[in-house]
Amino acid sequence: MHLSGQRCFAALCGAVASLLTASSSMFASTRPLDISQYTHNAWRVADGFANGPIYSVAQAPDGFLWVATEFGVLRFDGVRTTRWSFDVPLPNQRVQAVLAGRDGTLWLGMALGLASWKDGKLTVYSELAPLPVRRMIEDRDGTLWVIGFTDGLATLTGQLCAIRNGVVRCFGKGGGFGAHISTLYEDRKGDLWIGEPHGVWQWNQGRPMFYPLPEDVYLQALNEDADGTLLVLMSGRVCRMVDGQTQEVYRIPGLIGRLSRIVEMVRDRDGDLWIGTLDSGLLHLRNGRLDQFSQADGLSGESVQGLFQDREGNIWVSTLTGLDRFRKLLVTPFTKRQGFSSQYVYALLASTDGSVWVRTLGGLNHWVDGNVTVYHDLWGGGSLFQDEQDRIWVSAGSSVGYIDHGRFRVIPGTPAGLTFAMTGDLKGSVWLAHESAGLIHLSGDKLVETIPWTRLGRRSYADALVFDPTTGGVWVGYLQGEGLQLVKDGQVLASYGAADGLVSRVNDLQMDRGGALWIATTNGVSRLKNGRIAMLSADDGLPCSQTHWTIEDDAGDFWLYLQCGLVRIARRDIDAWSSAVDAMRTVPTKISLTTFGSPDGVQTRGDGAAFAPHVAKAADGRLWFFPREGISVLDPRDVSLNKASPPVSLERITADHTFYNPSSGVSGRLRLPPLVRDVEIEYTALSFVAPEAIQFRYLLEGHDDNWQDAGNRRQAFYTNLGPGSYRFRVMARNNNGGWNEAGAALDFAIARAYYQTIWFRSLMALAAATLLWVAYGFRLRQLAHEFDAQLQGRVDERTRIARDLHDTLLQSFHGAMFRFQGAANVLPDRPLEAKQRLESALKGGLDAIREARDAIQGLRASATEKNDLANALRRAIEDCRVDSTAQATFSVEGHAREMHPVVRDEIYRVGSEAIRNACVHSRGSQVVVQLEYGSDLKLRISDNGVGIDAEMIAMGKEGHFGLSGMRERAERIGATFAVVSGRGTGSAITLVVPGRTAFLPA
Repeated sequence: MHLSGQRCFAALCGAVASLLTASSSMFASTRPLDISQYTHNAWRVADGFANGPIYSVAQAPDGFLWVATEFGVLRFDGVRTTRWSFDVPLPNQRVQAVLAGRDGTLWLGMALGLASWKDGKLTVYSELAPLPVRRMIEDRDGTLWVIGFTDGLATLTGQLCAIRNGVVRCFGKGGGFGAHISTLYEDRKGDLWIGEPHGVWQWNQGRPMFYPLPEDVYLQALNEDADGTLLVLMSGRVCRMVDGQTQEVYRIPGLIGRLSRIVEMVRDRDGDLWIGTLDSGLLHLRNGRLDQFSQADGLSGESVQGLFQDREGNIWVSTLTGLDRFRKLLVTPFTKRQGFSSQYVYALLASTDGSVWVRTLGGLNHWVDGNVTVYHDLWGGGSLFQDEQDRIWVSAGSSVGYIDHGRFRVIPGTPAGLTFAMTGDLKGSVWLAHESAGLIHLSGDKLVETIPWTRLGRRSYADALVFDPTTGGVWVGYLQGEGLQLVKDGQVLASYGAADGLVSRVNDLQMDRGGALWIATTNGVSRLKNGRIAMLSADDGLPCSQTHWTIEDDAGDFWLYLQCGLVRIARRDIDAWSSAVDAMRTVPTKISLTTFGSPDGVQTRGDGAAFAPHVAKAADGRLWFFPREGISVLDPRDVSLNKASPPVSLERITADHTFYNPSSGVSGRLRLPPLVRDVEIEYTALSFVAPEAIQFRYLLEGHDDNWQDAGNRRQAFYTNLGPGSYRFRVMARNNNGGWNEAGAALDFAIARAYYQTIWFRSLMALAAATLLWVAYGFRLRQLAHEFDAQLQGRVDERTRIARDLHDTLLQSFHGAMFRFQGAANVLPDRPLEAKQRLESALKGGLDAIREARDAIQGLRASATEKNDLANALRRAIEDCRVDSTAQATFSVEGHAREMHPVVRDEIYRVGSEAIRNACVHSRGSQVVVQLEYGSDLKLRISDNGVGIDAEMIAMGKEGHFGLSGMRERAERIGATFAVVSGRGTGSAITLVVPGRTAFLPA
């Protein structure tokens, strides 16, 4: 039998409570939350996330999310989307369902047909080609179950098909199922449930069994309870089905209409139900309570198309206008949506009865098991305290009192003004830190004493108090850097200040279970025990120094709320540090801790709160505190760090604006073309808890010396990489600091241009070495040739002079000696003949002297003295005029140029010899010398004398070396030597020296 619709609605609330109570043992560590207490992110179509409606989401084994849209499939890593292109075009771009199989197969349900993609190959199943596919599941055996709607969603006429190992088997009306199947579900036992409008089919080991539903209901979604019982969502009702009967029904008052058009229902790992509707956004059922999240709250769209929970517990919601993610935070926010009067909080207190009191701008709030009572008269700033009688003390603007049976009772005589902190000794005494009056002592309902701040030696007021049970005194912490005091019976028992490191504001004071006092200040947190103060700050490993408060949790772990986040120090670590301090040993340079920030829901604030308490530990162990806005609640027992290292994936490599797939390499190595200039490598990591907080570092082996920190950037850039082999490695770290040190790697090589190859470089090196060797040999030969030429020139010159001396000077002296001897022989007998012979001998002596002078002139005169050929030739002409009456002229054409010394000397020798011959032997009256600097050097000596006969020009004069010596010199320097003469017509000697030989380079 089954319950009627009316009875189902009547029993709904109690059943929901019993449902979640029964499952509390499974989810004991979780806490019920409203949707608004989850962190929410939306990626909207209007912002460019996709081109059209989003229908479905799935997560592949590699961690990527696949998103089915109106215009194909997107791959999403939490930060970037990639429009996916398959090896062949999809038969239909409108993908309405996507499912990632356990073997890595991606199944695509399209507006017309079904396709699968694996290992880069797309397979289309023709059996389902004409059917729109919107529902798919993969059972535990790997079989894919598909519903194809034959007449569209309006009539819900569907056909069930199973695909295994590529074989398609379809079940329709003739197979025993109804014509309107619309939904699929596999329970934890492996049973397949198939829903149609008025009943449910159970496919148990291939034997279908039908369970009808009441006539007045319409099935919309299937799921299961925490104990494995099937849940059926139908026409605004959630019912349990036991043995084919709907025995329990859950009713949600006031929201029946919103449940009339349900799309999908998902139970998360905490046991909560998420329900997507076509026109009312997202519904959330937990602990018998239902709340809604719509487009007005930030949902990307009102029309939900699909729900999905990923491996990290995130809930994904696809809508016609975007994609949404809901994630449970480590720190849960409480705001006005949870019933509090204001989000501006001044102080909070955890009562021993498990409730929490919160002072806000809108009044005093009393939170009990999710219900809030507000005392609107007690609004504004002030502190809170609970005494030994469990009375809640409240400082109002003009008085101080306590809550008694729901009424505020004022203590008479307390001064008006702000009270920043309160504490008590559990024996009826209460102390107040008043802004102007000072330290006020109350006992019972009476004012005992007021101690002005000036009496305690302070100019400012205190904003932190804590009772010390060991001494019976009260520790007083001051606002404006005036340190700390222990006050008892109006006397200061101890005082600590700047000399002890307390140079800034005291924000909070806490006594730990070991009797140590913890002092939260703006420059760190200090521990005071046995008169010794030790400080923890950024220098000791804290992420920053400014500390707002400290507290111990039930496990003894130490929590600090800092300017930059929330820090937990494990009990063993704080004990090790404290023991080292107490024993006066060297403390660890860096204390071990865990930091939580904005990805964990921790809001930060710049300075400490004015009123105490700033933090409270509730009876259930949860920590309550308030940032700048709202209230934050942390359950230390439910701190589930994201320890899973994020999978790292290499996306693509871009070389000079050409894209390459990292997996397209041969033998695991990608080859890039030669002369690549700009290389960009894109990578990603897959964690959807806080994808924006993932950090990366990378190393290019063969180029980088050290790892490069990239922050959250997902690209690496390199410029002007040389040819060769490289290995790119990248690691990723999740939001809680867990590194995936294995990361991902890419081997690639940049090819060499032909002139960068080893053989070409070897050939060029060999050619260069050969050229150097040839040049070196040529230079050696050139130097040797120049040296030989210079040496040979000197030798030839000295040989010539030697011949001249031998052939002329010595012979002349010998002839003169013979004549003198002959004259001496005939002198006594023939004086006249002797006189003639003496005159002849004297003439021969003069000739010998002239020849000797000419020879010495040839040795002495050189153009190298002043590096000026023209001046040297002028001196030769002047010397010639001594022995000749011929008129000599000299002219120079062009600009003088630097000449090689050896070549210049040879030119001078030729010229001086020709000038001397013209002056002495031509018997002419005129000698003309012309020197011309042009592209070549030209020297011409001419006279109008008797000339030189042709035989002498050709053979030279016997016993003389004038013409032959000039020819030899011309040949040595590569010059052209010419003699033009005729009997009685004078003579002309021309010497032409090539410019490359005569002149030095400019």
